[in-house]
Amino acid sequence: QIAFMTLTLFPIRLFFAAFMMLLAWPFAFIASMGSEERELEKPLSWWRKIVDILLKAIMRMMWLAGGFHWINVKGRRALPEEAAILTVAPHSSYFDAIPVTMTFASIVMKAESKDIPVWGTLIKYIRPVFVSRSDQDSRRKTVEEIKRRAQSDGKWPQIMIFPEGTCTNRSCLITFKPGAFIPGVPVQPVVLRYPNKLDTITWTWQGPGALEILWLTLCQLHNSVEIEFLPVYTPSEEERKNPVLYANNVRHVMAEALGVSVTDYTFEDCQLALAEGQLRLPSDTCLLEFAKLVRSLGLKPETLEDDLDKYATSAMKMKKEKVDLKEFSAYLEFPVSHTLESMFALFDENEDGIIDIREFVIALSVVCKPSKTLETIQLAFQLYQSENGTITEDDLAHILKTAMGVSQINVTHLFRAVDEEEKGEITYDDFYGFAELHPHFAEDYLYADQMGAESGLETSSLSAPNGICTDFSPENAEDKNKPLQKKLN
Repeated sequence: QIAFMTLTLFPIRLFFAAFMMLLAWPFAFIASMGSEERELEKPLSWWRKIVDILLKAIMRMMWLAGGFHWINVKGRRALPEEAAILTVAPHSSYFDAIPVTMTFASIVMKAESKDIPVWGTLIKYIRPVFVSRSDQDSRRKTVEEIKRRAQSDGKWPQIMIFPEGTCTNRSCLITFKPGAFIPGVPVQPVVLRYPNKLDTITWTWQGPGALEILWLTLCQLHNSVEIEFLPVYTPSEEERKNPVLYANNVRHVMAEALGVSVTDYTFEDCQLALAEGQLRLPSDTCLLEFAKLVRSLGLKPETLEDDLDKYATSAMKMKKEKVDLKEFSAYLEFPVSHTLESMFALFDENEDGIIDIREFVIALSVVCKPSKTLETIQLAFQLYQSENGTITEDDLAHILKTAMGVSQINVTHLFRAVDEEEKGEITYDDFYGFAELHPHFAEDYLYADQMGAESGLETSSLSAPNGICTDFSPENAEDKNKPLQKKLN
């Protein structure tokens, strides 16, 4: 079917969809010319309303060309005065743009998107909230802009936000980011379903890429999508004061409507769990718990690399000195709290009340740079190496089990492969040279030895074709109440 459709239907659909987008461009361009912010807050003029209708019709024809012959809409979309923000989930594909083109609600977009030919003009027409990667203060400004628009009493278009912040496989809802809920105004939850027999829609961390997804979807005779507008959710006074609570409660409402579970993992956890570095994290890693504690402690993602440099420099001065909880508190410059105690417990391998601060630095480096395995290992060598710049097999075992967040690991096979001259010690240059020649060293020398071993180290499941929730979600809600597992036991 794919071979036949590729030669027949696919090029026709692709051409027609591209034509519809090009047809929409001049209308969006003319309507956007000379628009100032104060003009955008005024009611739409009669000619802008006509342009809106034309553009929505053109966009609907574009989706029709893609095989979305009808779009099943349930519920009633709230007016901007009733709900200034539409929260949409699950987010699993760029085809989630369908409700955006149906409503022309504003969205949160990267500032670079406005420079994309044709598409950038269409994006600017819906008056998005732009986020700039180059601006370190962008997150705060984005939240303030969302809050300003949401509290404008309907002067601005509704804002459509995908609070998960990343694409998942729709098997669960991950933690919602609080940005949509900080204004404390009513929101309307919107849930998406793709009830197709064959899933060619999902575009996430693993599996087909963007172009392959487009090709496979356009080769389908018909693609189904269902959009359900749930009742407006009005926050309580407690939820207005606590955006995280507000976000969590809305997520539960949406999960119930979808018939799926929720997981407390976030976008950053997904990045960590499925990072494309040489070291894949095993399913029983404690680094996901560590990452949660890092966030709970108040270490911010945007300053994490600077924090890592500071802590690493301090750890090098301390050398092999171990610290107790009070000293750990002083080292981090955070007061003793339940969160700090939980973090300390992860590294208290012998339960004797002291930890090796170097292990904390290595774990923080993995969380900070999940895909940059060799940078973490280089830092670890600097922390563990002797005066002549070498480490032993035991040192390598400490480094790798900390970097992978497991209790035991067998590095003998790897160490001997790196230590070709059988000196009993290696330098980082030795390790780097070996890694350059064997980029899959973890699979060849670590994971293969550990499969089925009593240590419990398992590779992250690659059986799920496209997604994250199945592999890294707690099995049930009771898991949250279990004591934290120590890294070394």
